[in-house]
Amino acid sequence: MDKINKNINIEKKKNKFLLIFWLLFSFPFFTLTIIIILIVSGAMGFMPSFEELENPKSNIASEIYSSDQKVIGKYYYQNRTFVGFRDLSPYLINALIATEDYRFEQHSGIDGKALWRVVTGVVTGSSKGGGSTITQQLAKNLFPRDTSRNNSRLLKLPKLAVSKFKEWITAIKLEKNYTKEEILVMYLNTVAYGHETFGIKSAARTFFNSSPDSLKLEQAAMLVGVLKAPTFYSPVRNPERALKRRGVVLAQMKKYNFITKAVFDSVKNLPLNLNFVVQDHTQGLATYFREYLRTTLMANEPERKEYIDYEKYKEDSTDWKNNPAYGWCNKNKKADGTSYNIYKDGLRIYTTINSKMQKYAEEAVVEHMSGFLQKAFFKEQKDRKKAPFAWNMNDEQIRQIMTTSMKRSERCRVMKSQGFSLAEIEDVFNKPVKMRVFSWSGERDTVMTPLDSIRYYKHYLRAGFMSMEPQTGYVRAYVGGTNYRHFKYDQVKLAHRQVGSTFKPFIYTLAMQTGYSPCYKVPNIPVTFIMPDGQPPYTPQYSTANFLEKYDGKMITLKFALANSLNQISAWVLKHFTPQAAIDIARKMGVRSRIEPYPSICVGIPELTLYEVVGAFSTFDNKGVYTEPIFVTRIEDRNGNVLAIIKPKKIEAINEETAYLMLSLMSGVVDYGTSGRIRYQYKIEGDIAGKTGTTNNQSDGWFTGITPALVSGAWVGGEERSIHFRGIELGQGASMALPIWALYMKKVYADKSLGYTTTEKFIKPKNLSVETDCNKYEQEERIKGEEVL
Repeated sequence: MDKINKNINIEKKKNKFLLIFWLLFSFPFFTLTIIIILIVSGAMGFMPSFEELENPKSNIASEIYSSDQKVIGKYYYQNRTFVGFRDLSPYLINALIATEDYRFEQHSGIDGKALWRVVTGVVTGSSKGGGSTITQQLAKNLFPRDTSRNNSRLLKLPKLAVSKFKEWITAIKLEKNYTKEEILVMYLNTVAYGHETFGIKSAARTFFNSSPDSLKLEQAAMLVGVLKAPTFYSPVRNPERALKRRGVVLAQMKKYNFITKAVFDSVKNLPLNLNFVVQDHTQGLATYFREYLRTTLMANEPERKEYIDYEKYKEDSTDWKNNPAYGWCNKNKKADGTSYNIYKDGLRIYTTINSKMQKYAEEAVVEHMSGFLQKAFFKEQKDRKKAPFAWNMNDEQIRQIMTTSMKRSERCRVMKSQGFSLAEIEDVFNKPVKMRVFSWSGERDTVMTPLDSIRYYKHYLRAGFMSMEPQTGYVRAYVGGTNYRHFKYDQVKLAHRQVGSTFKPFIYTLAMQTGYSPCYKVPNIPVTFIMPDGQPPYTPQYSTANFLEKYDGKMITLKFALANSLNQISAWVLKHFTPQAAIDIARKMGVRSRIEPYPSICVGIPELTLYEVVGAFSTFDNKGVYTEPIFVTRIEDRNGNVLAIIKPKKIEAINEETAYLMLSLMSGVVDYGTSGRIRYQYKIEGDIAGKTGTTNNQSDGWFTGITPALVSGAWVGGEERSIHFRGIELGQGASMALPIWALYMKKVYADKSLGYTTTEKFIKPKNLSVETDCNKYEQEERIKGEEVL
């Protein structure tokens, strides 16, 4: 009996031992199973669902396309643009697999051999490479780890282990849901390359100004090498390290037979040959246009309380109602009900801008402003105590301008938001600091006070230019200023400046549409307007050009009068109608700025934008139909689905005969009037009509030129109206603005690929009986005159 009991006890102990053994043995597996269940269920932190794996969220840059299909800019939080597998160079794929995961095609997200290599490396204390597959790295990129820090090693290691489990599970899910090609594409679209560059397409553009499918072997190897540590191996900051790392990638490609030894030897010592292109919204092509487009697409519905200027509120409210591009992101919703975001939704925005014409326009502005005009202005202002302000400005007026400019500055705005008093702000603005400032010969380092820097920048004349096709309304070039980094105010769409004689064509249109001929003669004598409410009579000043004095009191044609911008003749025409009639014509032709119905509009007191002037003059070139200038034709989502098609609005403003008669009138401006230098200096042939404009004291210089296929306009002036040339010779529109138009058109005509020629003709309406050739009515002497007010 004792023996039996003893055997029973032994058996119990044995069973107990086995139970404990199996419990201990199975505990890790049981725990691991519980952890996996908890991870998959999301109880231990975020885990992507099937839907999120199918549609991983990623900040994708929206791209701006020119009409000739060039990417001219992007909007982004992260500079990332997606590409497809067929858009990738084979060198890129082979380099990535050879370096990061050469068993990529064999595993299902986790590489057991690589993991064992890591474990043995930890045990032996030797590093034998990483164990993460490309799929695991993609999982980490799409669904980042918890990056919160823990000082305790006891907390850090379990957290890292959980993160690793999450990556493994996510990697397996990715392998289940995507093909190998799709995983490679997703990986290359999500990785960071440094220098605010994300994804292979942006990297290829940034480092080599190329595309992923055009990368050479050595370029692909460098870009794959950078992925290990984008800053440490940056080819810009650390070219020696980048070169060495590229060699490692090439060696891996040779090791796994992606390239031969001969190929390896031929490329391993090649230089990096970077073509580093900074992806910056302040640089590149069409900077002002890109900023205008950004603010337009992202605009919110106007609220009166947000506006100081009521006219601006009315203008934006009209745009919100009638312009499909204005506020497009907020007027249109995605499937989930949220608004579009150009910084992360990967939109493709197709614009009317032609990249070549935009380049020519920017070159024309820089060439004229830096090569002649600015030098002439500097010379005139040299050693002047009041420079760059006019001689008739007193010290108090200058002080007020400088104070106002200081208050408008970004530095002042930031300090004010931080609670600094005006006295404290002024103190900061009067302390010298190191700074880098603009000059036409390149940025230069200097030391000056912020207030002095404001005055320094006021020495630089500003400019704007816009070119459009009158028939389609497509804006082909848009230059809002001379340098966006330093002069951000847009002189095309935002700046309202007095137009001077540029307004006169609106007045002459009244005469042409009521039966007058361009050759109709009127007396060149003073015209006086009787003013209401006891105001003194108003008599416009004579035009200031001395060579026109011999025509005082004589009968001259309307064509000659407009060609030489005679104030008294535009006053004569206006008096036969009314100021309001001229304003109504301007309204039909797209002018929306506020204009008071005063007789002085005959000499150009209205303040308009360059956008309005160019758009309005296109009416003459389009048989009397005003076609609203547009900038965007189509918007697509990241997958190429069309979200919007935008077409210009067209309004018949004047009849075809009137439009042609105005072209005839304005051709005289070019052939023998204030814009004669187009012919005798710039040697541009063909049908051209146009109008110069100069305001009082030469504060503004304008020129708008019309050819059968393009209407283009330029404005030049100082930041303040009190900044201008002293005399008419340099300060007139023909000297300040016209050269930009001429330089631009010469470049456009020289580029035969654009299709614009000097043989194109203005189309004369059938059965037009009005005389337009005024030679027999005018003096034989053709005046190549100077601009008049």
